[in-house]
Amino acid sequence: MTDGFATRVAKAVASTGPLCAGIDPSSELLAAWGLADTPAGLRSFGLACVEAFAGVVPVVKPQVAFFERLGSSGLAALEDVLAAARDAGLIVIADAKRGDIGSTMEAYAAAWLDPASPLVADAMTVVPYLGLGALQPALDLAANGGRGVIVVTRSSNPEGRALQTAITTSGASVEDQLLADIAGLNHGGLPVPGTVGVVIGATLEPSAFDLGGLGGVVLAPGMGAQGGTAEDAGRLFGACPPGTVLPSSSRALLAAGPDIGAVRAAAHQECEALRRVLGRG
Repeated sequence: MTDGFATRVAKAVASTGPLCAGIDPSSELLAAWGLADTPAGLRSFGLACVEAFAGVVPVVKPQVAFFERLGSSGLAALEDVLAAARDAGLIVIADAKRGDIGSTMEAYAAAWLDPASPLVADAMTVVPYLGLGALQPALDLAANGGRGVIVVTRSSNPEGRALQTAITTSGASVEDQLLADIAGLNHGGLPVPGTVGVVIGATLEPSAFDLGGLGGVVLAPGMGAQGGTAEDAGRLFGACPPGTVLPSSSRALLAAGPDIGAVRAAAHQECEALRRVLGRG
């Protein structure tokens, strides 16, 4: 790959509009789609999502937990879904939320970012609370391969807010310090600009940090079922450069299934609403 992750996302957004569509085969959604809660059901669900989203959204985000809960057969189903998404020209974010130190972090990075891995994606989500520096193996592998690492920074779940807004010894909150450090990585701290993105909930108040200077992709979950709207996205992220923000929706889109055309129409409608407030890139 010749382009970095942020550049690739911006090009894809320019083609379709700014939306990340989740692929979340929960037991409840599988039942609603008339599928068994088995590896075969996971595979059928995931492949139908790829068919529905291809050409309509720029990015898909399989939630790894829904596949790995069924063990090796579930992960084999995920491998098939990832391969189909790549073949369909979709950018894939593996929502794995990994985080560790040393050789363990190297192994997590290899699983999700090494082209030789059957689970390889274009980016993976990570958690930074063993220290942002502990993520270096993933950052290096991503930068070298034109892939991305997306750091959970400002999540909208109430359990996380006390930790993320806690004040550090520098006087900045944990989340603002993380955002500043990530901006530093994107502006000269890594060989490829825009390698590091962030997760920021789409239902939060605006960040005190100037997200327009982040230099990476903002993944913004919370659209649809969690209450976030296109207007919220425009209010929170309107100052960000076009093509850098990916509001994410899962259940609200997938509830339109199992009809692939209906899921596709729901994704198109949401993508167009977001395009009007965030642009194409």
